[in-house]
Amino acid sequence: MTLPVTILSGYLGAGKTTLVNAMLRQANGKRLAIMVNEFGDLPIDADLIEAEGDDLIALAGGCVCCSYGDDLIAALGQMAAMVPPPDHIILEASGVALPAAIASSLGLMPDIEVAGIVVLADVGQIEGQLANDYIGDTVVRQLKAADVVVMTKGDIAGQGKAAAAQAAVAAHSGDAAIVEAVQGKLPLDLVLFPARVAVLEVGSPHGNARGLVTQVDTPTGRIDAAEYARALAERPDVIRAKGHVQTVDGLHIVQVVGRQWELRKAPHLAPVGVVVISLTDTENPARQLQPEGA
Repeated sequence: MTLPVTILSGYLGAGKTTLVNAMLRQANGKRLAIMVNEFGDLPIDADLIEAEGDDLIALAGGCVCCSYGDDLIAALGQMAAMVPPPDHIILEASGVALPAAIASSLGLMPDIEVAGIVVLADVGQIEGQLANDYIGDTVVRQLKAADVVVMTKGDIAGQGKAAAAQAAVAAHSGDAAIVEAVQGKLPLDLVLFPARVAVLEVGSPHGNARGLVTQVDTPTGRIDAAEYARALAERPDVIRAKGHVQTVDGLHIVQVVGRQWELRKAPHLAPVGVVVISLTDTENPARQLQPEGA
């Protein structure tokens, strides 16, 4: 049996604790194992704790929290040997750790599969962190390793700050999907399988991913492609969108990743239609997430 591991990264204070506690509350029978360097680094909400030991905390719903100290590989081996084993491991890296290096180490273990890397970025702090001479390089390397970047605390920083912060993140995060979280709330599978989200493209078998919905939007007539792309990019639920639209200047390819969008000329026979991949409300999967006040 191969055990999937998601690496959860982000600089100090990015909100990893809030996200982990929110995940534990929506595990819905999935046995999650949370691995931290030291228990003091990740305070688990008291009402989730059922029993405590020296290096293992039993949590509600069959989840556990394990401290790995200086020997991550040995601790992962112990997790894999549990009966029954956990369904998924969340490895919460320290704020200054480099997730790509951790992923390389885990790749050497035959029974471990890296499901992806999630990096958290504090909307109010990330621009300053990137510009800091002492920590900027670490933050950049964390973002470059990400499959999904989760923007946190945007509700505190404000919408104007959020747009600038996402642009700063996008400049360093390559093809990573950029999503927003409010108080750590995200669809669980978005965190458990970030690499799956990151490779979603038109024609990929992405429709079965729980917590995500795929729709084909077919704009009628000739539209303003820039306005259309900008509107998609401003929707907090949209992860990616890609397809063709008809404009007064002919067909254009529209591509949206997080808050970023681009346009370019499309072949003149390309079919009109845009595949939009968006988040759903995990408590009511039929309802697509909408901006506040919608």
